[in-house]
Amino acid sequence: MAGLKTIIVLSFILAIGFLLVILSAALYKNFLTLLVVATYVIAPIPNWLCGRASSQDDFMDSGSSSIVELGRFMTGFLVVMGVALPVVLAHCDLIRPEAMIMSIIGGLLIYSTIISFTMFFHQEEEF
Repeated sequence: MAGLKTIIVLSFILAIGFLLVILSAALYKNFLTLLVVATYVIAPIPNWLCGRASSQDDFMDSGSSSIVELGRFMTGFLVVMGVALPVVLAHCDLIRPEAMIMSIIGGLLIYSTIISFTMFFHQEEEF
């Protein structure tokens, strides 16, 4: 059971992640690094949707469903894109390397906080 301290710590880490991404955009006057926030916020959605779409049958459990694997693949793709996008933008000299580093660290903090929130506050459905 997650308590109030868990919520406070995760909120603090999320705020630091957003602060790093916003500062990477504002300090270097290039707002392309804000695309990282979109990829990390959208990343858990395919996993959640595909997990809901798979049928949970108590009598026939075939291991893993292909729809669940598709959701995991799309989530993994979006997470890798969130890291690779600032690297590609810095390689093309569209953003500065310092902004790239701040954006990657902030994005990873945001995504890890989202995953931690869902892990700590996940409730099993009982019939």
